[in-house]
Amino acid sequence: MSELELLAERLGRELLSRKESLATAESCTGGWAAQVVTAVAGSSAWFDRGFVTYSNDAKLEMLGVAVTTLERHGAVSEATARAMAQGALKHSRATWALAITGIAGPTGGTSGKPVGMVCLAWAQRNAGCEALTCQFAGTRAEVRQQAVRLALSGALKRVMAATLMA
Repeated sequence: MSELELLAERLGRELLSRKESLATAESCTGGWAAQVVTAVAGSSAWFDRGFVTYSNDAKLEMLGVAVTTLERHGAVSEATARAMAQGALKHSRATWALAITGIAGPTGGTSGKPVGMVCLAWAQRNAGCEALTCQFAGTRAEVRQQAVRLALSGALKRVMAATLMA
């Protein structure tokens, strides 16, 4: 089992112990987080669905990201990542969602949003939503892998913290 799959398995155990579930909303990772999660046997007990919203239209149509959010902040922003995570909850039965949007490269970066910039968000139904911007180095595949790792580990951290708070 890969490092990412082991991380997903741990996340799944935590979600199962709480009788909760996960949805993913991904752009630059193209469904990689959902693929890692579904590689874990039994994940159907805790994974509801994944949204691959690579285009802005997909973010609007599938997740309900507001046009004004995209116009004001761009597709790669914490505001958009938050809207993606909240939209994944709104359009699923999951109790938790993670979202990933970024510029994996090797092209597409600007001085304000360079290649390797990734925005992530984690949301819990009827609770808060947190976002984070990271700058990853490496090839396109390495940036995407680092984003998936951080998204899953961030979800695990937040689910475990919620368990301690309960």
